Amino acid sequence: MSVNDLASALENADLIFDRRTLEREIARMAVTIRNDYAGSRPVYLTIMHGGMPFASQLAMELGERGLDLEFDYLHATRYRGATTGADLVWKHRPATQLRGRRVLLADDILDEGHTLNGIREWCREQGAAEVRIAALAVKAHGRCVEGLHADYVGVEVPDRYVFGYGMDFHEQGRNLPAIYALK
Repeated sequence: MSVNDLASALENADLIFDRRTLEREIARMAVTIRNDYAGSRPVYLTIMHGGMPFASQLAMELGERGLDLEFDYLHATRYRGATTGADLVWKHRPATQLRGRRVLLADDILDEGHTLNGIREWCREQGAAEVRIAALAVKAHGRCVEGLHADYVGVEVPDRYVFGYGMDFHEQGRNLPAIYALK
């Protein structure tokens, strides 16, 4: 088997949060978000690819609670290799005008936050009145970009390689209905 084989990874991983727990935490988040956005229609930006499973579930929970959203998405990445630097590389920018709007970013995980911080700053540069972050998972460590935090958090995961529910293991396993951590 390959070192990057998903089946091998699952054999060498701990189940951190099952689907039922994640769905319960997403529903809990939705109540707070709905209350915070009452009377407004935020721009709901899904961060691709990892944010898609979480953002979809959260959007349905918000709709069930009566909060309408204006949907759009973005796809940005940051390469950390010495030859490419640490610049944000955009694969798709939202088409929705952000000027004067309340923006809610939905992503799978807040780890160190370099990419998410770059996205937040770009939204502010576009004139967003407010930018908040909803993250399914936040990694438990002290290495996050200074001043960056998730406004809405589903679960806290250990400082290990985590995958599932949007997070990948070498571009695999994003659609696993649970969160796992390598041992």
